[in-house]
Amino acid sequence: MSSAVAPVEHSEGSEPQEGSDEVVVLAPLALEARAVRSGAPWAEVRRVGMGPRRAARHAQRSAAFGSRPILIAGFCGALDPQLEPGDIVLASELRGPTGTFPCDDPTILAGVLRRGGMRVHIGPIASSERLVTGKRRTALFRGGALAVDMESAWLVPAARRRPLVTMRVVLDTSGRELRRPLRTLTGAAAAYRALRRASALVEEWAHALASREIVVASPRASCAGVERAIEIVERALEDRGAPIYVRKQIVHNRHVVQALEERGAIFVDELAEVPVGETVIFSAHGVSPAVRDEARERGLDVIDATCPLVSKVHAEARRFAASGFDIVLVGHAGHEEVDGTFGEAPDHIQVVASPEDVASVTVADPARVAYLSQTTLAVDETERVVSTLLERFPGAVGPPSSDICYATQNRQDAVRALARDCDLILVVGSGNSSNSRRLVEVAERAGCRAELIDDATRIPPAILRGAHRIGLTAGASAPEQLVEQVISALGGLGKVAVVERSVATETMQFKLPPEVRTATDAADTAYDGEGPSGPTTERGGR
Repeated sequence: MSSAVAPVEHSEGSEPQEGSDEVVVLAPLALEARAVRSGAPWAEVRRVGMGPRRAARHAQRSAAFGSRPILIAGFCGALDPQLEPGDIVLASELRGPTGTFPCDDPTILAGVLRRGGMRVHIGPIASSERLVTGKRRTALFRGGALAVDMESAWLVPAARRRPLVTMRVVLDTSGRELRRPLRTLTGAAAAYRALRRASALVEEWAHALASREIVVASPRASCAGVERAIEIVERALEDRGAPIYVRKQIVHNRHVVQALEERGAIFVDELAEVPVGETVIFSAHGVSPAVRDEARERGLDVIDATCPLVSKVHAEARRFAASGFDIVLVGHAGHEEVDGTFGEAPDHIQVVASPEDVASVTVADPARVAYLSQTTLAVDETERVVSTLLERFPGAVGPPSSDICYATQNRQDAVRALARDCDLILVVGSGNSSNSRRLVEVAERAGCRAELIDDATRIPPAILRGAHRIGLTAGASAPEQLVEQVISALGGLGKVAVVERSVATETMQFKLPPEVRTATDAADTAYDGEGPSGPTTERGGR
């Protein structure tokens, strides 16, 4: 029985027949099969029967399924008290009397269902040989399982190394057990509607099922400046305790910010939100002198997490301004890094974002023009703007070394290498991450489809259709674990072969600020942004 709680009369499913659909849906009860067919008329649905004996018998006949993936769909009983009738539980593993069986990663399916407005939970599902109520329900929950049924673990042999996903809809809860029918009528209606709705949404996921090759770019993900900024917040929390205030997002990544919030960091937009005398950390993007002055006036204890490469641009802006140059700053107005650099010399700096913007630049002396750039721009786009600027002001001078961050350039070079022979490139990064958005643009200019995704749950299955070779990278503000999760999620759609393509080796380290530095930190070997030139990396091949 699907929810492992109360018997329902039904007959066993018929002998499996060879079918042509990509996915075989196994639904234990007639009611469950009816809900699935109503929502997904395209699917081949097989009613396997209630309970362990019938499920095991059906699994023995699974050779008729060929190589098609298996989706187990039906109702379940909630073990977690937070679950409500109609909630979806996708199994991370199936636990039965004979052992624990891992399931293929359901993350992409979870994303589809959530975008469809459904409440989705991922975790272990226990399969029981008998009705589960009262104390036994509590014991299973304490063991880590979210829900219970009476078939899924016995259907595992049906997969035979094919993709296996288990999707169960909560029918009853600990407060509304099926042994009390009058208290579960509402839950039954909610569960049926949810299973029908979920089955309709499954089609988008099902069409993306396939084996693929994943080509992972190197370098990728967090750069030295991002790692430094995150470590500064972590050390401040450890040494000083929560709360620690951070002006703006420490780096532009939602997952990083959320993880630090859970540890006690409080992110604010303006210093006025920080109580007088408290510790505040400036983000990796840097701040203007006006912000620093405000912090001093309010008696705030400041820790500066500005990336040393951004500090380098600030220093260049001050030097050019002190020498009487008009400065053209290539960047995106409103970006925190651009705001900080502009604030170093507002009377001398004009911001341009495109070659077309250069026409509106006005200068006091065409012979004294300098240019700088935001560190996270696309290299080729920046070169176009600078080239246009030099056509208008041939004597314009730039910084001693490129302002484009070494990590930004390396990740763009790696994306160009992937674009040559991939069907699609996935870029992991948040929407407000400039360097991540630039990676998408670089891929598209190189002739390859590309998609920016915040995490694996945001992968739209439709873009995967026809993409048998997928390039994968991450912006410099995204943690590596998000890349690993994407690989796992794609593996939930079929077998994946993972290869890495490297264009450079990054060994750069940055000094930590003295407020969080310890005697064991190798500060003398790290770059601090004050030297005459930026960091270098070793270039590599495939």
